[in-house]
Amino acid sequence: MALQSAKRELRKQMREVFGRLSLASINQQSGVATTKFLSLTEYENAKSIAVYLSMPTGELSTTSIVQDALQRGKKVYIPYIHTVDKTSVMDMLALESMTEFELLQPDKWGIPSLQPTQIPGRQNCFTGTGLDLIVMPGMAFDQGFRRLGHGKGYYDHFLTRYSKWSNKMPFLGKSPTFKQEPR
Repeated sequence: MALQSAKRELRKQMREVFGRLSLASINQQSGVATTKFLSLTEYENAKSIAVYLSMPTGELSTTSIVQDALQRGKKVYIPYIHTVDKTSVMDMLALESMTEFELLQPDKWGIPSLQPTQIPGRQNCFTGTGLDLIVMPGMAFDQGFRRLGHGKGYYDHFLTRYSKWSNKMPFLGKSPTFKQEPR
């Protein structure tokens, strides 16, 4: 219980820090992080990636990662949250093009998302050869790069399902958090 309380408090503190960041700082830091990410050998060698789509504020933008991956011919999977037996579940579904990405509608958190009408016939990462790399959001990371997410557990549950499905876990490229602007 104490750990959950500490996580809630850290999330609250991180949201306050993110709220003080200027759009210019977010854009600049997103650019630096994206450049570093795109140069990773794991990314260059990946044929299929799953990548979170950014909230309007408080996260590094992943738009350039999606664009680069599609341009390079990589298979790109994006999160889709839906309900199965009264439980909220996240799957990673194929994104077909940058045009489709640009037409995604924001969900209740403002995250660009596929609509239920777009799901039938769409490839799920569990139906293909799997994922080579996953880019996950994080509010904070410790020195061992363990992430503190937003608290819904979607990625933790997805990774548990994935590890039961595949004997090879993808490289987990975690998005770095923002640096605080000088006061």
